[in-house]
Amino acid sequence: MTISNGDKMPAGSFKVMTSDGVQDMSTDDLFSGKKVALFSVPGAFTPTCSNEHLPSYLKNFDAIKAKGFDTIACVAVNDAFVMKAWGEDRGVGDKIVMLADGNGDYTKALGLELDASGFGLGTRGKRFSVVVNDGVAEQVNIDEGGYDLTSAEKTCAI
Repeated sequence: MTISNGDKMPAGSFKVMTSDGVQDMSTDDLFSGKKVALFSVPGAFTPTCSNEHLPSYLKNFDAIKAKGFDTIACVAVNDAFVMKAWGEDRGVGDKIVMLADGNGDYTKALGLELDASGFGLGTRGKRFSVVVNDGVAEQVNIDEGGYDLTSAEKTCAI
């Protein structure tokens, strides 16, 4: 079943790269008591994800924070090393939390997996965004093509 507006976000964890190496980040750590703009890309370093989707959140960082968001987080079915390298390549710094869902477990829990095996990419995550307020999905957006519905501008109403 696909996550919908008003649903509680499922419990789970992600891998994140820290100065101490790869660490776990629980959904409680990410969502509890916070307003979060969570967005998913089918793959790090892919053209639309790298050149348009991630940059929409980065260039609008100040406006997103001004709208009351505590955290901006990007998730992909990639490993923590790839997410770190992609964040460095795109100049993310500490503005966007780069979440690795290496096996796609959290993406599957949301019901938002994507069969990209036709492109040689295996199972990935759909392009989606969720406004999460204290662990509840307030707004779920899913793009079947492009990134119009899941851009920072649309997701965060800026």
